[in-house]
Amino acid sequence: MRTPPFYVLLLTTFLSFLSISLAASPTSFCKCTCFGNSTIVALDAAPVKKPAAPDLRARASKKTCNDCNRQFCLGYSFCKGEKEENVLTTCFQRDSAKDQVIVYVFIVATLGLLGWAGIRPWVAKMRERQTYIPVSGQGDDR
Repeated sequence: MRTPPFYVLLLTTFLSFLSISLAASPTSFCKCTCFGNSTIVALDAAPVKKPAAPDLRARASKKTCNDCNRQFCLGYSFCKGEKEENVLTTCFQRDSAKDQVIVYVFIVATLGLLGWAGIRPWVAKMRERQTYIPVSGQGDDR
């Protein structure tokens, strides 16, 4: 049985780590603007662990972008006393799957180029040895 080449093993390892890291949902943030000052609040500040049995209370307590509204911002101390009409909210996410894929592809491409630059001299020597085959027994037999 033939063993797979090293690069196939490396590729499968990379893809498995990529799929594990992309399984996590991106972090959502709520930007609250009160009194002309903006404050960013993480909607899922506490990491949610996957329970063994489905827990409906944990799902209900996890905040989403739908919860990023004026009432949400007025509940914090930095917005106390502000009128509801003067509060501006914006929801955004960081670390999306697309961003992670771009970073991983960049890292793999950079490591691949550095690896090729490192082994290139040996590959050139091996090719040179394979193309140059000295012929013995021919030539000057006087």
